[in-house]
Amino acid sequence: MKPTIAVLGGTGQEGSGLALRWAHAGYSVVIGSRDAPRAEAKAAEIRARLGGCSVEGCDNRRAAERGEIVVLTVPYAAHRPTLETVKDVLAGKLLVDVTVPLMPPQVARVQLPPEGSAAVAAQRLLGAGVKVVSAFQNVSSHLLEDLAASVDCDVLVCGDDKEARAAVVALAAAAGMRGIHGGALANSAAAEALTSVLIFINRRYGLKSSGIRFTGLPEDAEAR
Repeated sequence: MKPTIAVLGGTGQEGSGLALRWAHAGYSVVIGSRDAPRAEAKAAEIRARLGGCSVEGCDNRRAAERGEIVVLTVPYAAHRPTLETVKDVLAGKLLVDVTVPLMPPQVARVQLPPEGSAAVAAQRLLGAGVKVVSAFQNVSSHLLEDLAASVDCDVLVCGDDKEARAAVVALAAAAGMRGIHGGALANSAAAEALTSVLIFINRRYGLKSSGIRFTGLPEDAEAR
């Protein structure tokens, strides 16, 4: 049985794109939002697009309760407030943190938090009872929304628990991407920082979906 995936902040472009791809891959998805009706509307939109999929919408806390794997895709300003809202229902679960510490208006400049990364900050707030894994920061939402598009981008997966990392590598594969084990959660600083670099590259070269690729890896890298 595939685990139920809750996407907090799932009405945004990144969250809804991931929710769409996982629903398309046959996962049951619960979209969370501060505004439950908005989450319900996004879920209905995905159901209408895919047909026969299991996608529901509700508030963030209810979504976190229902998800076996919880994916956090909120803006950085909402990162800590959202975690505090759902902290007690995340115990024993895997949290995939997609958050990037972007600080408008200088989003094309790297500005990491005092903890070193948003994912490390999440782990410290939630405690050892939650396995936090960092992933998907460098994937363009434009590619996620287009199911016919090839996602020409690797996903750097960082976390202190090897099995939790492997679970997220599998989620990346289900969504049409290659997940790469990136080591300890502290290494998530690299992926979070790269997002600002990619934003600059997109602006400089008139792109929408620049990404990262790791070379020299074997063809079966995802399975290792």
